[in-house]
Amino acid sequence: MIIKNPVLKGFNADPSIVRVDDTYYIANSTFEWFPGVQIHESKDLVNWQLITHPLSTTTLLDMKGNKDSGGIWAPDLSYADGKFWLVYTDVKITEGPFKDGTNYLTTAENIYGPWSDPIKLNGVGFDASLFHDDDGKKYLVQMEWDHREYRHAFNGIKLTEYSVEQQKLLPKTAKIIYKGTDVKLVEGPHIYKMFGYYYLFAAEGGTVYTHQEVVARSKELYGMYETQPGEAFLTAYDSPKNYLQKCGHGALVETPSGEWYFAHLTGRPWHHATESATEPRGWCTLGRETAIQKVGWDEEKWPMIVGGKQGAKEVEAPKDAIEMPFELNYLEKDNFDEKELNIHFNTLRVPFNDYLGSLTANPGHLRLIGRGSLTNEHEQALVARRWQAFEFDAETAVSYQPENHQQMAGLVNYYNTQHWSMIQVTWNEINGRVIEVTQNDRGNFTSFLKEEAIKVPENVEYVYFKVKVRTDHYTYAYSFDGIEWMDIPVELDAKILSDDYVNQTYGGFFTGAFVGMANIDYSGYELEADFDYFSYKEK
Repeated sequence: MIIKNPVLKGFNADPSIVRVDDTYYIANSTFEWFPGVQIHESKDLVNWQLITHPLSTTTLLDMKGNKDSGGIWAPDLSYADGKFWLVYTDVKITEGPFKDGTNYLTTAENIYGPWSDPIKLNGVGFDASLFHDDDGKKYLVQMEWDHREYRHAFNGIKLTEYSVEQQKLLPKTAKIIYKGTDVKLVEGPHIYKMFGYYYLFAAEGGTVYTHQEVVARSKELYGMYETQPGEAFLTAYDSPKNYLQKCGHGALVETPSGEWYFAHLTGRPWHHATESATEPRGWCTLGRETAIQKVGWDEEKWPMIVGGKQGAKEVEAPKDAIEMPFELNYLEKDNFDEKELNIHFNTLRVPFNDYLGSLTANPGHLRLIGRGSLTNEHEQALVARRWQAFEFDAETAVSYQPENHQQMAGLVNYYNTQHWSMIQVTWNEINGRVIEVTQNDRGNFTSFLKEEAIKVPENVEYVYFKVKVRTDHYTYAYSFDGIEWMDIPVELDAKILSDDYVNQTYGGFFTGAFVGMANIDYSGYELEADFDYFSYKEK
């Protein structure tokens, strides 16, 4: 069998991997998207299925008002003492000298929960993980943030003992154990005890094309840690034409037969035909994804990526793996016949509840109640799923009767509050109910049809919308019967929904493109929109 990377396509960053008996689990960052933390499972490292989101209540995760790319950064999933341990960071400030964020711990005996009420740990820095030593003691490992302008913000990796009995950290045990290399930006630490050493795996270089993973080790937990000699353990920085780019931040896992693998984040950039293949390095509309590499060990027991430090598209699967493929756990066409949203759908910052909408008010429909605009950081009636392929079609149909220009509902492609587009039913003074296409590009808002917005016939209840994404661009179409489609003559640049484009003007560029349905009513009258179905079909 062959592992075909990335194993988790679309926005699935900062993987933390653990094996429990014969099952592997990967936990990923979700940032401002709710519910928090995606967990996939696999029996063979080849086939993966999304199974749960542990942070599904506001008791565990309250993100109302969080900034773009705030929220859940780099969760850590481990298993010890007969239960799962999940450490996660809720980041409130993403820009400027401060990174206000709180680290929490929750546990569960079953991966599906119930998860315990969160234990507040600290706010020292993000990317925290929990190390379970073989003497029973536990330690929080995290990067430490330094706001002082005359110091580097990434101050090193800090280790602090955690008391299970007291359910709190013991601050007097805290110590910086590793400062990283001259590449700087050391983060994403995980500690493993093997071969008579404590191994520290950490990311460096920032989560862009300079990203890398380094390894250090020590005979003593608190150091001194020696960095692995030679090149970085994992990086594609000097391999600009490698299929996988941005390789770095990740975690190690051992198979039942003693083989080793490393799950890591990666990006797959594309270029416009008019651009150089190396500058810019490209545009990652699918965000940061998860790949898996095989790990070997040299005579000195230093780890190495089998096949080269740049990371491979295809990797040999474990010798003891028995292939167990999964069926898709989402319908290409979701008719909203269930009482809960499909697991692949997400909302922004807050849970889907009666305040945002309903799946039962109009059976066979997703009802969304008009809330804030797509630039709102507190409440948006938006339900969306990840882009997971460079080319796909998505489609919906909406019943909606707007009465003013502040009301609009339709199909959305979204990166964050400043980068999105929408084809919508809205209202204008000329024709009443109309179709318009809008875009927000770095806060610059454009209505493409303006006074030429397309009138919706009075006898039409459902307006059908479609988006056709074709790697570097996408277009919208509409229909009044779901059969005859009319293309909107507007071609949108897909790079606007990429990490790399957002990063040019904003420091929180950590998610990926989503497609979904939204209902905006900033007039405050809470006009309802009923969506009959949603389809997502990859090419």
